[in-house]
Amino acid sequence: MPAKLILIRLVEAFFALLLMSLVVFLLSRITGDPVALLLGDNATEADKVAMIRELGLDQSLAAQYWHFLANALQGDFGRSVAAGREPALDLVLSRLPASLSLAAVALASTMLVGIVLGVLAAVTHGTAADVGIRLIALIGQSVPSFWLGIVLIYLVAVQWGLLPTSGYGGPAHYVLPAATLGLFTLAAITRLVRASMLDALGSEYVKLARIKGISEAAVIWRHALSNSLIPVVTFMGTFFATMITGAVVVETVFAWPGIGRLAYESILSRDFPVIQAVVLVITALFILANLLVDFLYLAIDPRMREKG
Repeated sequence: MPAKLILIRLVEAFFALLLMSLVVFLLSRITGDPVALLLGDNATEADKVAMIRELGLDQSLAAQYWHFLANALQGDFGRSVAAGREPALDLVLSRLPASLSLAAVALASTMLVGIVLGVLAAVTHGTAADVGIRLIALIGQSVPSFWLGIVLIYLVAVQWGLLPTSGYGGPAHYVLPAATLGLFTLAAITRLVRASMLDALGSEYVKLARIKGISEAAVIWRHALSNSLIPVVTFMGTFFATMITGAVVVETVFAWPGIGRLAYESILSRDFPVIQAVVLVITALFILANLLVDFLYLAIDPRMREKG
């Protein structure tokens, strides 16, 4: 694996995270007065002056950003305004396992089902099965997640009583939020695999495999599918980002105690330290996912190594 390409990816990731930290810092300064939020309406002028000095708001914007960046590198994003002065990063990290487990379940299940549906659509190209699968993919990319979540809660949980309506616990709690979160990604994976499989099934190496007498199942699942998964791997970072950003809506609908719901609650209460920590943690996860995908792509695609 070329060391030059890895170094370039790491440098790009560093500057992307640095740029996002600047955006978060500036947004927190222009969307409200943190002093008024922390002290309330009954604070005296002396209290306000003391708080401004304590927060460093009497310094220049550049100096404030430098202190914010230095503290952020040490894991200090300040203390939550709405959660009993708990450190903001500790609050985010306590919610992170719930979000990551939900995203992992949703991504794994959608990858498995999406690959199977994509292969089936390609093999049955032009038939009713292909049309039905493409219709499912179209619906999956069109239905709003908040509407789907509410409908699933009403039908599956309330009317039929099969699954819990909300909360975070055993495997049954994952089914509805994972299905809601993963439907859009399922549709995208299905369409990607279908398009790639159609190209692969018409390629020369697949024709050669059939001439050699290899079984049709082996041709489809071993020869054609292995090459068709490269686009899916390429977009896995985007799929993961869809899971994380979509979690804000899905976790709110299902009362899932993850960072998506925490972000929603923090925005409502204008809890700036927690909002900053949530955004930067999500950004770091997104960048890390894309880095891992880049490294995996370099490992499985010889053409990328040759370019390096």
